Amino acid sequence: MVFTLFRIILLFTEFKQLEILPHKYALIANAFFMGWRFDTVISGYILFFPLLFLSIFSFFNGSKKLLYNIIHYFIFIFFSLAFALCALDIPYFNYYFSRLTIVILSWTDNAAFGFKMIFEETSYFIYFIVFLIVCFLFYISIKKIKKIIVSNSSSIGNKKINFYISHLLFSLLALAIMFLGIRGRIEKKSPIKVGTAYFSNYAFPNQLGLNPVFTFIQSYIDKLNPENASLHLMDNGLAIKITNTNLGIKNNQIPFERLVEAKSNQPNANIVLVIMESMSAGKMKRFGNTKNLTPFLDSIANVGLCFNNIYSAGIHTFNGIFSTLFSYPALLKQHPMNATEIPIYTGFSNTLKNFGYQNIYFTTHDEQFDNVSGFLHANGFDKIVSQKDYPSSAILSTLGVPDHYMFNFSIPLLNQLNNNKKAFFAAFMTASDHGPYIIPDNIPFKPKQNDMREGIVEYADWAISQFVTDVSNQKWFDNTIFVFLADHGSVIGSNIYDMPLTYNHIPLIVYAPKLIKESKSIDEFGGQIDVYPTIMGLLGYSYVNNTAGIDLLNEKRPYMYFSADDKIGCVNDSLFYIYRTNGKESLFKYKKEETKDYIADYKHIAIEMRNYAFANFQASQWMISNKKTK
Repeated sequence: MVFTLFRIILLFTEFKQLEILPHKYALIANAFFMGWRFDTVISGYILFFPLLFLSIFSFFNGSKKLLYNIIHYFIFIFFSLAFALCALDIPYFNYYFSRLTIVILSWTDNAAFGFKMIFEETSYFIYFIVFLIVCFLFYISIKKIKKIIVSNSSSIGNKKINFYISHLLFSLLALAIMFLGIRGRIEKKSPIKVGTAYFSNYAFPNQLGLNPVFTFIQSYIDKLNPENASLHLMDNGLAIKITNTNLGIKNNQIPFERLVEAKSNQPNANIVLVIMESMSAGKMKRFGNTKNLTPFLDSIANVGLCFNNIYSAGIHTFNGIFSTLFSYPALLKQHPMNATEIPIYTGFSNTLKNFGYQNIYFTTHDEQFDNVSGFLHANGFDKIVSQKDYPSSAILSTLGVPDHYMFNFSIPLLNQLNNNKKAFFAAFMTASDHGPYIIPDNIPFKPKQNDMREGIVEYADWAISQFVTDVSNQKWFDNTIFVFLADHGSVIGSNIYDMPLTYNHIPLIVYAPKLIKESKSIDEFGGQIDVYPTIMGLLGYSYVNNTAGIDLLNEKRPYMYFSADDKIGCVNDSLFYIYRTNGKESLFKYKKEETKDYIADYKHIAIEMRNYAFANFQASQWMISNKKTK
């Protein structure tokens, strides 16, 4: 009730936000329901240990007055702290349009200035008064509750075994319910996250559903996580200078930002982008696999645009989604989509939205995993189709539905988007080529390979072939550019380097039989970060490219860089440079699969490759840290 009270106050202070909302009452109702879920999480964390100790000591005789008093003050203190954050959150949100995070702690370096600023703003006093009144009423309420409990408590005496069994079962049930409240969701893959609150395309109702205690604590945890530490690979100024030189930008103050003039003429073409789970280039016949696991992908690679030297930004699915859609590299261990305060990026969704596109994202499983839903909703996606949308009978594992089911499910939705007379951008994230491997029985497909890990690759390729065959009969097919690439590769065979290239070397195929008349095999080096500007070049729009990516059909890279958590890799046509965060460097002739380390023999080349990779990573970090990505 108290958390809801503060949410109501926030709503009234931001009532102007309702003017732009369609179906405003439904959206606000959903926001308050979402808020109840987040409030329950915070209440659950505070009440879990009191419940645990009360349950344990309820099995024993003797006075529990001391225990009741300790729990009484424990509950009062921690809820009062939570209410204080809620009160502080209201003026914070009014100023920043963001729920409370540990950014507020940055004021501690200038505490006198901060407090002076607060107390000079008299309108803030109302929230302080509300906080005091709430704490007083809360204390009175729990004091009455404690009195009732104490008066009703009695000695266990000589109870029979049935009493202890029923008492134990009841206690376990209560703790289980409390744990469920803390987790916030019943789905297996992920507990409740900030992104869960992003249920609509409108920022205010999404944020209204959050609890500021949750966002504050989560931002603190994010900061403590070493994976989220900012990179300090080289001086920011030097990094910006190097990247701008490579990108042909004269302004050395802001890296990346440059105006791209249209050179093609395919405006308003639809884009269907399929990010394939674990589809290493090494699984395709085109790149040397002899088992013919991907006949369809190989066939369209021969008639479309096939980029032969493409590398994933990292080794995780979240790296692949983020870098492909928004053209920023994977900054070692950082999880770019899991931040409490979600940044806004240019990239496919936000840029195409400016040109009137409809944006939709399909995944086979829980959309909250890796905070994908919240991140994409905040970055221009209109709809996320996920496990919640599929019938329960179609869900086969924690990875949700099989690939072919997701593709089949998408076709009526894409037809509906086409009927709106506006172009669409549809991104798919497959999952079948990831354990647990499941090939459905009730489909006209049987793998030729006995090894399930190879059979599932055949299935993934078949699912894509069925999708393209089915949509070839749709009205929008002729005006659509299909893009196929992987989120990352996989370890194939034996690997002589501690950074397996099969994990980063991936296919990139652009297929549009009615729009791209001439097939090409492109050997220039590139990565997931280059997909967005390359496709924008095909579309033929003039736009501002504010990313680390380049148009691979009109620009060239001397090297391609990527990462694998604690390692950075960089390749050219013969050498593979590896930097490890412990400081050790290596340089290999990877084309010849040599194990000799040539770092001393080709020191000047190693330095060039390192500076190229470091500069791009550091400049990207600078862009993100300084909120220049929008």
